[in-house]
Amino acid sequence: MEFGVLGPVVARDGGPVDLKGRRHRAVLARLIVARGRVVPASVLVDDLWADPPDGALSAVRTFVAALRRAIEPDRAPRQPARLLVTSGPGYALKTDNVDAWRFETSARASLPPEQLLPELLAGLALWRGPAYAEFVDEPWASAERARLTELRLQVVERVAETRLELGRAAEAVPDLDAHVTEHPWREDAWRLLALALYRSERQGDALAVLRRARETLVDQLGVDPGPALSRLEGDILNQAAHLTPTGTVWAETTAAYDRAVGGTRARIESTVGLLRNLAVTGGGGLEAARRHRLAAISAAAELGDPDLTARVIGAYDVPAIWTRSDDEAQAAAIVAAAERVLPTQDHAGPRARLLATIALESRGSRSPRAREAALEAEQLARGLDDPALLAFALNGRFMQTCYRAGLAPERDVIGAELVTLAQRHNLFTYEVLGHLIRLQSACARADHTAADDHAAAADALAARHELPLVAVFTRWYAALRDDTPESYRAAAALLDGAGMPGLSEGLLPLALAAHAVRHDEPIPEADYGPHAPWVYGSPDPPPGLLFEAYWAFTAHSTRDPELLARARAALAPAAGEHAAGSGLLTLGPIAGYLG
Repeated sequence: MEFGVLGPVVARDGGPVDLKGRRHRAVLARLIVARGRVVPASVLVDDLWADPPDGALSAVRTFVAALRRAIEPDRAPRQPARLLVTSGPGYALKTDNVDAWRFETSARASLPPEQLLPELLAGLALWRGPAYAEFVDEPWASAERARLTELRLQVVERVAETRLELGRAAEAVPDLDAHVTEHPWREDAWRLLALALYRSERQGDALAVLRRARETLVDQLGVDPGPALSRLEGDILNQAAHLTPTGTVWAETTAAYDRAVGGTRARIESTVGLLRNLAVTGGGGLEAARRHRLAAISAAAELGDPDLTARVIGAYDVPAIWTRSDDEAQAAAIVAAAERVLPTQDHAGPRARLLATIALESRGSRSPRAREAALEAEQLARGLDDPALLAFALNGRFMQTCYRAGLAPERDVIGAELVTLAQRHNLFTYEVLGHLIRLQSACARADHTAADDHAAAADALAARHELPLVAVFTRWYAALRDDTPESYRAAAALLDGAGMPGLSEGLLPLALAAHAVRHDEPIPEADYGPHAPWVYGSPDPPPGLLFEAYWAFTAHSTRDPELLARARAALAPAAGEHAAGSGLLTLGPIAGYLG
């Protein structure tokens, strides 16, 4: 059952539901305004009648009974209501399916512009007229009507702003023109309209709109335009560079590319290059790259061109530091696609890229195939004069050096080679990766002086090259150094919107549990997500940077002598290290779990 209040109040169950008279609809609308809270019957009486007649309370009960029959037609006699329920002295509507609430969700969406625009437009399409259209004079509806109306005006302006971000200024002009005509007091709407006209190469019209805005505000409201409008007029007269942002340049460049490149193969292949660059720009970029990457591989495969497919798979050489996948199903699909096309590739370069991809996307895998692929990729890459390919292969090898405890020194050697290789050939993203790998290895040795140096080097590179995700790892390392619950919670705030669920899921509770273990406190009850089995003591953790930490948790938690013996045997190769090889959290010296 769907309920609509963005216009006349309606209910739909595949088709319109007969709600009978106006007061029946008023009861339904009043309960929707309450958003699931109970409205006492006496309040309904006062809201429905300015001067309640005798029998008003009975009439309300009659309205409620009729509404129940209308919106729950299949409810058996004497069965309790599910939607319009009686609770104590009144009634409540138990539903989430209200158009106004769906509109609010879309209005508050935080998405990349290309996804946000259809979301906002879909929300606006829910409006069929003024909110609670039949009850514009009712005091109980006035606050909700005003709130929804203001939110709708904000969304209209947000749609225009999103179109401007996407380089679609001309599309924004007609709706904004109508908007300022209907709501002339909204200065931001005037600003957006003038900006849209300017970016549509209509500078004269933009200046005319700003003059009209000033006249309207002065004549109708008796106020001068705010500083934003005044500043925009000067910027347009001076053709300020910031009025044509990167997004517009991007749109124009894209249009030029579309005119010049007609072939599907070229488009698919160039798309991967864009995704690769997008992945290092931040959480939204990383999520978008991950979302579109498999689609590009599938599109190449559909053309039946194995060489193209191999290039598309292997071109995504984005450095990876965390050893748990963000999307295990997608990773498995990419590995399968790479394995299918690998036998068709005879040349060392494409084969090495496919094998490095298999090694990277098999992070956390127990299969020996992943390690074999990493070693073969490295061997092939070392025989070629291609520094970027070697860096990619070393990344794959790093990802497969977590299958047992005590391998932090081996990872440190890989990190050192990556730093040297990257500095020699200006591969700055791999230079960052090398420093982060060495930071992790230094944490395993409890060499915080070296770890501090690598964190500072990674942060400096990130600032110079605009790599915001690096701060996630360096801030978590700083939290490890402080080793307080507050520092871990502050670091966890950086995970919001980082686009790395494989890292973020359960990490803060795990860090707090490690802190509790080190300070002889009980492990707190929490949602540990994928880490839960090992926090409470389980065998055979998956390969990864938390391998030693998982076994340390198990050694701490278990009372099973056989499992304890297995934990000791697993940790023995790292007896001189700390359970801190992730660089994010620590359980202290591993020797303490071997006694």
